[in-house]
Amino acid sequence: MTQTADNARQRLDEEAIKYVLMSAREHDVKFIRLWFTDILGMLKGFAITVDELESVLRNGASFDGGSIDGLTRADESDMVAMPDPSTFQVLPWRPSKDAVARLFCDIETPTGAPSEADGRQVLRRNLIRAAEMGFTFYVAPEIEYYYDTGEAEEAVLTHRSGYFDQTSLDGRGADLRRDTVLTLEQMGIPVKHSHHEVGVGQQ
Repeated sequence: MTQTADNARQRLDEEAIKYVLMSAREHDVKFIRLWFTDILGMLKGFAITVDELESVLRNGASFDGGSIDGLTRADESDMVAMPDPSTFQVLPWRPSKDAVARLFCDIETPTGAPSEADGRQVLRRNLIRAAEMGFTFYVAPEIEYYYDTGEAEEAVLTHRSGYFDQTSLDGRGADLRRDTVLTLEQMGIPVKHSHHEVGVGQQ
């Protein structure tokens, strides 16, 4: 990277940090969840308070990576979660007073090197490899889940709707799917399709 490009990158990083700090103040954010995944794609993370936000944006936050599946060996447990400022988002389902936000993180070693097992790094490496071969590919999740009633005797909505059903049997599920889509869109996540799946209560 040239000196000019490096300086431009630093200016962009500084602007992104200032934007996150300003947004946190404007939305009365008190807690920030630092999110990443283990090698199986399970969401992991820990929370910091807004008082720590600027320092963590600049320097990352240390954590015990040895306890995360596939991330590092037990004798090399210290890892650093380096937040990506472009992923800052207030969580709309949390209270607006002392609000909660999230940042996705890149995982680094204590020396600042990218972790070989970090899912974001794995994706970047494969995008570069595909580009070098003249290919392009797109990545998007297909999320399948169940709505839980919270009642021990009835763990999921037990209506009899099936795949793609658009009937009154799916009333509660359809309303909840609508709320889910609206919440995702509040977070800037576009939804291509939403529908009832095959299983009982499956969306």
